[in-house]
Amino acid sequence: MPFFKSLPDEAGPPSIFTKYPDIYGPWSTMSEAMMNGPSPLSQAERELILAYAAGVAGCDFVYVAHSEVAYERGIENGLIERLINDPDSAPLEPRLKPLLAFVRKLSLTPGQISQADADSVFAAGWDEHALHDAIAITGRAAFMQRLVQGYGFIPMTREHAVKRAKKRIEHGYVNLYSAFRGSK
Repeated sequence: MPFFKSLPDEAGPPSIFTKYPDIYGPWSTMSEAMMNGPSPLSQAERELILAYAAGVAGCDFVYVAHSEVAYERGIENGLIERLINDPDSAPLEPRLKPLLAFVRKLSLTPGQISQADADSVFAAGWDEHALHDAIAITGRAAFMQRLVQGYGFIPMTREHAVKRAKKRIEHGYVNLYSAFRGSK
């Protein structure tokens, strides 16, 4: 149950975004560009990064919601769970390993990020745009973690997340809140 008594039991970010459109309208537009706009990272890879960043940081709400979007976009089902539990042994394209190592470190110990971490990403063949996008997505995960945990939102079930993943892909990040209104 959310901490705010004015919110329904099943409230989530759409409840807040629609209540404060002046603040979260631009956030939704930015999220749409970040997650679905031009990038060296595929949409599936961006959802993987978002879910992974949230998962390693312990934010089940964002982790569950976005891992299902990543799976719907073609990431192997269960991969994100394996990455969180044992990133070194998870079956992953070698090029993604240093990028996700950067995301993990930025999520857990941001003060320890160094040039060597960035250089490892570049050595794997990623350019500055790709690393920028991974950093921005990791920041988005951190923001959403503070929002959902600050409000006391309860993570949705995997089954519900699967249904919402389809809506997120269909409607994007700008229009999804109207699509989620009334969605249980």
